[in-house]
Amino acid sequence: MAATQTLFGKNLQELATLCNELKMPRFAARQIARWLYVRRIEDPMRMTDIAAASRKLLAEQFPPACSAPEHESCSADGTKKYLFRTLEGHFIESAYIPDGDRATLCVSSQAGCRMGCRFCATGRQGLQQSLSPAEILNQVVSIPESDRLTNLVFMGMGEPLDNPENVLRALEILTADWGFAWSPTRITLSTAGVLPQIERLLEESKVHLAVSLHNPFHDERAEIMPVEKVWPIARVVEILRRYDFTHQRRVSFEYIVMSGLNDSPRHIRELSRLLNGIKCRINLIRFHKIPDSPYFSPDTEAMIRFRDALTARGIQTTIRASRGEDIQAACGLLSTRAKNEI
Repeated sequence: MAATQTLFGKNLQELATLCNELKMPRFAARQIARWLYVRRIEDPMRMTDIAAASRKLLAEQFPPACSAPEHESCSADGTKKYLFRTLEGHFIESAYIPDGDRATLCVSSQAGCRMGCRFCATGRQGLQQSLSPAEILNQVVSIPESDRLTNLVFMGMGEPLDNPENVLRALEILTADWGFAWSPTRITLSTAGVLPQIERLLEESKVHLAVSLHNPFHDERAEIMPVEKVWPIARVVEILRRYDFTHQRRVSFEYIVMSGLNDSPRHIRELSRLLNGIKCRINLIRFHKIPDSPYFSPDTEAMIRFRDALTARGIQTTIRASRGEDIQAACGLLSTRAKNEI
């Protein structure tokens, strides 16, 4: 058995298979899952309702997966950014965002990203590693505020649907009754539009979906988001029309507003045409400047005008507040490129 395998991050079926291989009773799989995900005990030697010989065998074969963040940065607005080292030695960042009675963790799914979006600091560093389920879940359980979390957003480093197996496994563990038992309505996954993995996500999970749109015109979107050349946003929207978003599950579209680039009246008209008939929300995000970027942030008045124009066309539109910009934790700013190059 590979030394890099860990108990933490395995789903119930994998634990059952493991118990069978180790000649343990099948019901031990649920016992292990309860220790790992309900009691949050990773050390097999502390799993007291499992036979002593089995505990010893598990402890010998499976090293710990969970580790505390290596660094914490605190914003003036209460946001915190945590730096984690992966099992392969790369770095990722997560952002903890308190807001009244809500506490959201922005989770990373990869170290770096290969989508290459021109406005994103993570995209500039390229892809170092796709995270395992254990490395994804470690971000949730290993921050000091873990017990306060009310919401998770897969909007950190990486494209979640470029790592579908491990992300879906993490979502299963998060939402299963034998796992963390989170409601899927408390989790949102963001994607740049990776087909056919969007369909798989919608079939295999019940979490909310957020699509990074940023420009409704094919040629213009392709200039800032290379993914458009492979999976055009028009095809993504066509797929979404097949699903019902009128009940508990929501779909939203993220739209980073760049002054003079994607905020004109013709963009408003095309957005209205593209999304016509889909029950959705557009979240407007002010562009956050990254070094050597040719793009510019709009002022508050321009953001309000853009929002009001979309609202007038019947699209529910909100302006997302920027959080953690002073510690490089806001949308598009997460990057560990310098640390990964050490």
